[in-house]
Amino acid sequence: MPHLARLVLALLFVAIAPSGRVAAQAADAPMARGTVSGLPLPRYVSLKSDRVNLREGPSKDHRVTWVFTRAGLPVEIIAEFETWRRIRDSEGSDGWVLHSLLSGRRTALVSPWSKGQVFTMRERAAEEAAVVARLEAGVVVDVRRCTGTWCEVAVSNRRGFMEQDKLWGVYPNERIE
Repeated sequence: MPHLARLVLALLFVAIAPSGRVAAQAADAPMARGTVSGLPLPRYVSLKSDRVNLREGPSKDHRVTWVFTRAGLPVEIIAEFETWRRIRDSEGSDGWVLHSLLSGRRTALVSPWSKGQVFTMRERAAEEAAVVARLEAGVVVDVRRCTGTWCEVAVSNRRGFMEQDKLWGVYPNERIE
């Protein structure tokens, strides 16, 4: 299959795949690359600004459908067009933002699908390790590194480890150095 046709199929797959689980489904497939940046698609980044307009299409002429008001919030880039990036949030909403409003800084949301629950951050990457903090679902953490099972994260002035499958902003089995 020609390279362009594979890329189009990959982008179509990303557009219809369930939120946050794309990498696990496509783990054995060749990684798609952005036609503008050359970086992997999909990929997680974070919002650089406290005010980011989400638009219906890749230009300022398109209607604003949502305004994000939280710098550091993780989002997933699922497509690229010139200076625009199509992103998806943890709830599955998607739209277009200017690339200059995004940061390569990795952050994650603590289990946003488990509203009202509390999760433990541990001293070491082990279930029996001492508890460093208890975090509510939806808390944004900075991702320092991930082993594929555990991630070292930080929030406020606390550092610790959380199970990788409790975070939205890192892919299952993803390793981050």
